[in-house]
This record gives sequence, C-alpha cells and structure tokens, in this order.
Amino acid sequence: MKIEDYELLLQLQECGTIRATAKKVLISQPALTQRLKYIENYMGGSIFLRTSKKLVPTPFGEIVLNHAGNVLQTEEELRQRLAQTEGRVSGTLSIGASSLYSQYFLPELLQSFTKEYPNVTIDLVTGVSEEIRQSADDYHIAIVRGEPLKDYQSLHLFSDRLYLLDLLPFSKDVERPFIEFKSDPDFQRLIEQWMESHPSLLVKRLIKVDHFETAKQMMKRGLGMTVLPESIIQEGKDDYEYQLLHRDGGAITRETWACMKSGISHLPQVDAFIKHLTEEGSK
Repeated sequence: MKIEDYELLLQLQECGTIRATAKKVLISQPALTQRLKYIENYMGGSIFLRTSKKLVPTPFGEIVLNHAGNVLQTEEELRQRLAQTEGRVSGTLSIGASSLYSQYFLPELLQSFTKEYPNVTIDLVTGVSEEIRQSADDYHIAIVRGEPLKDYQSLHLFSDRLYLLDLLPFSKDVERPFIEFKSDPDFQRLIEQWMESHPSLLVKRLIKVDHFETAKQMMKRGLGMTVLPESIIQEGKDDYEYQLLHRDGGAITRETWACMKSGISHLPQVDAFIKHLTEEGSK
C-alpha cells in the first residue's frame, strides 16, 4: 500500500461517492473504481458498501479507514520532525481562518510566504470564526475574529472598527431594511447590543444573506443598511452614508487573532509563517 492509497480512501470517505471523489482528485471514475478494487483485494475485504446514494464504510472498512488516518498522521509527524532536525522550512502548514481574513488579507500573505518558502504545503480551511474555533485543534494556526482562543498562544493582528452603512441618508422618520449576514455569535451580540441602545433607529429585519460580501453588494444597490467592519469598506465608505458604532464613549471594534497551541511554533514552517505574518503586518 502506498501513502496515496490511504489518502484516496479518506477522500472517498469524505466525498461519499466515486463520482465526487474522481472529480476532486482529477482521475476518471473507472480508474478510481479499479484502484479501490485493488485496495480492497489487498486488504482482504470490502471497505465500502455501494448504495444508490453514497459509499458507506463497512465494519471492516471502518478499521481500515481509521488505520489510514493514523498512517497519514504518523507520516506527517515524521516529515515535520525530519524538517525540524535539518533546519529546513518545509512540510505542511495547516491554517483555519475566518472568511473575512481569508478573502481580504490571506491571499496576498500566502503569495509572498510561498514565494519565500516554496517547500511548504498550505492546507487551508475557511469559515466563520465560530466554525474555526470549534475545529481549532485541527490546525497549526487558527485565525479568528472576536476573542482569542483560551489556552492558546495568541498574536493580535489588528482591530476593526464597525460601521453602519446605507446608500440613502439616515433618517429617524423612514424605516429601512436591515441586511444581516451569517456570522458568529460574538459579532451578532455586538450588533444586538448596539441596536438596543439606539431605539430611534427604524429598521425592518427582513433580509438575511449568507456572506458579508453579499450584504455589502446589496447595500451598495440601495436595498437596505448593514453593519460592516472597516477593513472591507475602508476605501469606499465615503461613497455611502456611514456611522461609526460607539459604546461607552469608544468605538466598537472587532479584533483579529492568530492562535496556536503551546509549542506548535517550534515547527519550522509555523515559526516562519508567524514571523512572516508579523513582518507583513508591520508594513
């Protein structure tokens, strides 16, 4: 068995079908089916039950899949130890990052990082901060918004002031739709507290979208008002009506953090990324 065979088994488990897996790993369905047949013959039993909807691991297959995960984890740990011993910056760097940071900051950062460290493989997962928090143990570095992760080493990246924006002038007499977007509970709590302290703001909470960029585009077309962080509207906010959110005499901000488990920065690729992150942030 090759490492690629174990990786393929886990891809099949994740994708659930031959078709979806073949599309993801960029090989034909017949070739994939043939490879799975070879692996099952080698192992001596059926790993998946083929149903009309998806592949279901058999009890035999559950043991094999668990072994596959252990093999890949051991292989990665070996590569990291060897790289650390030789002082090379290589191996896999796993990052879980909030959607906003991933869209507006991470592409440029990873472009310069991978140019400087071409032997590092980036394993990136994005989502709202709450999703990244819940799976933080899966990553070398978790980049989250709001509060830093407890019991993690945390590097503060930046503060983001929050603004209420609308294409039309704000009015105490005209009720306007408020555009909400999917976010984590911490952000929602900030918005709710601010709105409760401004009862004169007339809003209709009728529009809910999946992403902050969708809310931004709808606001730009006059469909309602929304609250957005400064980092994504900094250059164009003068084109709209805007109001900085305040509380207790100060601006309401949203913090961004890079969080790591204790000792993880000893890995060369993690140490290099944190240094790169710090250097780029200071420019």
